[in-house]
Amino acid sequence: MKKILLFCCAFILFMSFKTLGDSDKMAFYGGFTSMQVDTLFQDKISIRALCIDKNKVWYGADNSRFGYLDLEKKEKFEDHIYRDTLKLEFRSIAQTSDNVFLLSVGNPALLYSVSKKTNKVKLVYKEVNPKVFYDSMQFWNDKEGIAIGDPTEDTFSIIITRDGGENWTKVLSDKLPTNAQGEAAFAASNTNIVINGDDTWLVSGGKKSRVFYSPDKGKTWKVIETPIVQGKAMTGIFTADFYDSKHGFIAGGDYDQPGRKRDNKAFTSDGGKTWQLIGQDMGFGYASCVQYVPGGNGKEIVCVGSEGIQYSQNGGENWTQLSTDTKLFTLRFVNRNTAIAAGHNKVVRLRFK
Repeated sequence: MKKILLFCCAFILFMSFKTLGDSDKMAFYGGFTSMQVDTLFQDKISIRALCIDKNKVWYGADNSRFGYLDLEKKEKFEDHIYRDTLKLEFRSIAQTSDNVFLLSVGNPALLYSVSKKTNKVKLVYKEVNPKVFYDSMQFWNDKEGIAIGDPTEDTFSIIITRDGGENWTKVLSDKLPTNAQGEAAFAASNTNIVINGDDTWLVSGGKKSRVFYSPDKGKTWKVIETPIVQGKAMTGIFTADFYDSKHGFIAGGDYDQPGRKRDNKAFTSDGGKTWQLIGQDMGFGYASCVQYVPGGNGKEIVCVGSEGIQYSQNGGENWTQLSTDTKLFTLRFVNRNTAIAAGHNKVVRLRFK
């Protein structure tokens, strides 16, 4: 019996170490109780688009600015993309192995690739339309990527690349589900699109607040109703994240009533087929960005929004306030205990403890 017990203990210990090495999405135990904030830089700037590339944090900003912070070398690079007299605002950012892509929100919509090696900038897509407004962009892999914008007709504006971002094609409206009148998206934090493998989820807001799902990298779509508050121009889903192919979280609320904590968060455990409200009258009101904590087993979530930085350890039912800073708009995790957040006039590093 003692030998069996010793063997079992050794086996469990071995599997624990093996598990931690196999994936950063396996379960950890013991949630965060505090958070340290380190300011990486301050300036007169607005940043809603971040992506993590190993030791570098790339950002897109207002006033035609973009750049990166090298966390290892503690260096900062920044440049402007000048287009006539336009002041571009980059609220969408995505990357492949070789390039970072920046997409401006308004008319004309301009999509640029930036070489990670040389920082050389190249225009790869342009769209002119009084209604054009792009909200979010992601890549499935090094060849295929997608961006979503508000409707210019009666469907979302969706552009897709299949050649690594060299060329982008707008999907015809008859290939997409029809949007409701007054249904669009919010360029709050570049989290209107979530990708997991071939699965893609787009989220909407406004007069209708729904989830658009594609199982085949944007070739076909179906639409799912959600219980998130909707009906007005500034209500609905502002942000989404998926921990894996089944477990996802959507949040938002009423931008004009940021203290409203009802009907503003919901979860799915079946890949987005159904959504259930959670955390009613708890935690935050308006949310601009939610992200699952790596290694949190789909239970740990961090939110930035009208209540500062909030953290849940039980899938969104209860929330703990870790910061009262309401000037952060977007957040991305570097690893389980470290995230980068940005917003009004700053980029910060968050160390969760």
